[in-house]
Amino acid sequence: MLTSSPADGLRFAFGTLSVLPVRVRRWDREAARGGMLCAPVVGLVVGGCAALPGLLLLFLGAGPLLAAVASVAVPAALTRGLHLDGLADTADGLGSGKPADEALRIMKQSDIGPFGVLTLVLVLLAQVAVLAQLYQDSWREGALAALTSAVAARLALTLAARTGVPAARPEGLGAAVAGVVPAWGALAVAAGCTVLAAGWEATTGPDGAVRAAAAMLLAPAVAELLLRRCTHRFGGVTGDVFGALAETAATTALIVLALGH
Repeated sequence: MLTSSPADGLRFAFGTLSVLPVRVRRWDREAARGGMLCAPVVGLVVGGCAALPGLLLLFLGAGPLLAAVASVAVPAALTRGLHLDGLADTADGLGSGKPADEALRIMKQSDIGPFGVLTLVLVLLAQVAVLAQLYQDSWREGALAALTSAVAARLALTLAARTGVPAARPEGLGAAVAGVVPAWGALAVAAGCTVLAAGWEATTGPDGAVRAAAAMLLAPAVAELLLRRCTHRFGGVTGDVFGALAETAATTALIVLALGH
């Protein structure tokens, strides 16, 4: 039996969670385990890329609102919009009131219903509003918030892939990663992300470190509520659910970071 290497895990993470040109050489449970444990590393890269255009626009004299829009657009582009699409599809599935099989069919359709549209609009408005506020306060706070929220989003995926969370379908990304991460591994990654976020946000002051730690704890907690609702409603997770969890965690992290400003 082949043993998965850290490189296999990183390739799986970047190949499935971003558009970066990485070849996924293995698509088995061991590689998926490494990939989901490495998901926050993808968040570091995506968050850094999100902060760059915002900072560049501020440097060139643009306002904080335009900088915020740029910082929200980059993660969407780097994921081909799949997380946002998953959020919309999950909202349609949950809002349909249909039995699990019918709700899953609705989620698989290419069109977006009214629940999905409304959810997308509100989530994107919230993300832009928070980043604009933080960029207005300080370029550093805005950039670090973009980084923190991206890591929190991928941390939610690590936690959702833990042992005991079933897949709703026998195929797709949800089936490939459902239950691959041991609980202790997910908790260790969560602890590491919390410490790192508090460390880099400490450059904005002690309050920033506290808010960052709170964001890294509360964002996955809110995503967990959605996860439980989805597993109860659909019988497990799907790729769409993972996308919804990421966007929910990212938005929650940003809101927590904005509190007290």
